Amino acid sequence: MIAKVNSLTIWGIESFEVEIEVDIAKGIPGISIVGLPDQAVKESKDRIKPAIKNSGFEFPSGKITVNLAPADLKKEGPYFDLPVAIGILTASGIIKQSRIDEFYFVGELALNGEIRKVNGILPMALKLKEKGRKKFVLPYENSNEAGIIKEVDSYPVRNLKECIEFLNGKIDIKPIKVEIEKIFERKDRYDVDFSEVKGQRYVKRAIEVAVSGGHNILMIGSPGSGKTMIAKRIPTILPSLTIEESIEITKIHSVAGILKGPVVTERPFRSPHHSISDIALIGGGAIPKPGEISLAHNGVLFLDELAEFHRDVLEALRQPLEDGKVNISRAKGRVEFPSKFLLVAATNPCPCGWYGDNYRECHCSLSQIVKYRKKLSGPLIDRIDIHIEVSSLPGNILMEETQEEPSEKIRERVERAREIQKERFKNEGIYFNAHMNTAQIKKYCILTEEAKSLLKNAIENLKISARAYDKIRKIARTIADLDNSEKILPHHISEAIQYRCLDKEI
Repeated sequence: MIAKVNSLTIWGIESFEVEIEVDIAKGIPGISIVGLPDQAVKESKDRIKPAIKNSGFEFPSGKITVNLAPADLKKEGPYFDLPVAIGILTASGIIKQSRIDEFYFVGELALNGEIRKVNGILPMALKLKEKGRKKFVLPYENSNEAGIIKEVDSYPVRNLKECIEFLNGKIDIKPIKVEIEKIFERKDRYDVDFSEVKGQRYVKRAIEVAVSGGHNILMIGSPGSGKTMIAKRIPTILPSLTIEESIEITKIHSVAGILKGPVVTERPFRSPHHSISDIALIGGGAIPKPGEISLAHNGVLFLDELAEFHRDVLEALRQPLEDGKVNISRAKGRVEFPSKFLLVAATNPCPCGWYGDNYRECHCSLSQIVKYRKKLSGPLIDRIDIHIEVSSLPGNILMEETQEEPSEKIRERVERAREIQKERFKNEGIYFNAHMNTAQIKKYCILTEEAKSLLKNAIENLKISARAYDKIRKIARTIADLDNSEKILPHHISEAIQYRCLDKEI
């Protein structure tokens, strides 16, 4: 007898339907799995047999052939343990085929019959919603994740026996539903706040401008000047996630196996170590998985000690920074991961770290400093709008008891500036000033005559390049938005020029 069971698998961050065919025939007892299974799928036969027996059911003694269709799609992971077990029991007559036709099954089996959680449940539920399928049987631990998709009835099961009794109508399991709107009623909670950062008003202002306009930013300063402390507080001034953004992030985190709770409710902040490989940062592998830049989607990617990253790793950032996505091609197919993030980077000014410091002496030669800074290529720096120097604070500033501006106040200004940009670019296909092309810069970055004169003098006296010229206008546009000014005024240009310290010669 042949049984057919519906299941799902993951490729990249998208889900695909898999039909599992199980045939039991006379012959030497054993299980054969075909249809491009990976090692984890092949090993499932050693989990399925004891799981069925330990759940109180008889395992058939014939030759069992399991086909995973379509045969040209690589199957990986433990997703198919449960559906294959259901297929075997259906082919044995323990479950009727008519009882399982409308259901989709995924889950990993323990040897005692318990059903363990798997990664990628949200993309699977979204696929069923897209296809108009209604019934999804999945591990109990994954139930809240699938429950946010109201159009799909998700039935959580704890073990194989409970699943079989449910399919045979002996017990009733209610589909789980999660009110995602109620989850988002809770306000973001952070353990850090910008009010904890003493002084550094110039740097905090630059951060506010960067976040408001989506500008990537590089902080250059000596050790202990506060670069990392400031960077870690950036999520506290980012606008709250929308439900659509949250689901985008949750899909990625679900596939990566790092999801905590039903959905992601706070913008990601990813801070990989400088020894990271290009595949870990960008994503990839034989079966492509999202890297750090995709895990930072709709959030912040913080690269501390930027100059210490491997050159090939930094160069791999160029395309994602430009396109907001990363494309990975493999023999079995092509995968696209979203990667729209705010890049925040920090680096020392020289190998010893004390060049330009007010309190410590630098021992590096000029050639060493130049060589150190050349680790950051021109094309990469070209994609960073703002680069600022972060100075060490004197003791009297550190000991002051004055109240610094809290994140909430900064966030209000950021949200107002972003609303202006949202309205401005509603028909342009972009969201932030940082993403403007040449034509859009010309259209939206309107300078007063005094501002034009100031920018012209800066170009002549500071030897500003054409590339930096466009960056300055985009930054000035964001500063003007923060001031709720339609035109770019001289003080907007003046401030924008201050945020381009790498345009100056050492």
